[in-house]
Amino acid sequence: MRVEEILEDMEELIRDAWSLPLSGGKGIISLYRINELINEIRDELPSELNQAKAIIADRSQIINDAKDEASNIISTSEAKAKAMVEKDEIVRQAKEKSEEIVLDAKVHARDIKKAANDYVDDIMRHVDDSLTMAVSDLRKAKQTLKSNQ
Repeated sequence: MRVEEILEDMEELIRDAWSLPLSGGKGIISLYRINELINEIRDELPSELNQAKAIIADRSQIINDAKDEASNIISTSEAKAKAMVEKDEIVRQAKEKSEEIVLDAKVHARDIKKAANDYVDDIMRHVDDSLTMAVSDLRKAKQTLKSNQ
C-alpha cells in the first residue's frame, strides 16, 4: 500500500529532523518535503479508498453468495430428508399391506382346506351310506334268493 509507505517516509523525516534545544521536542524539517508527502497521500487516498470499497463490496458479495448457497443446500437437504422419510413411510406401509395380504391368504387357504375336507368327508359319508345300503340290499337279495330256493 502506497499510503503506508508515504507515512513511513514522513516518520523517517520526523525522526531525522534537527531538534531545537530548549524547545520542548520541536524540530526543524523540510516544509517542502512534508507538503510533497501530504500531496502524495491525497493523490493515493482515492485509489486506496476505491480499492477498499471494492474489497468490501467483494466481501459482501461473497458473503451473500455463501448465504444463498447455504440456503440452497439446506433446502435441498430438507427436500431429500423429506423424500427419504416419505419413502420410508411408503416402504413401511407396503410392508404392513403385504403382511396383511399374506395373513388374509393364509386364512383363506385354511378356510378352503377346511371346506374341501368337509366336502370330501360329506361325499365319503354319502358313498359309505350308499355302499352300506347297497351291501344291505345285496344281502337282502341274497337272502331272498336263498329263501326262494
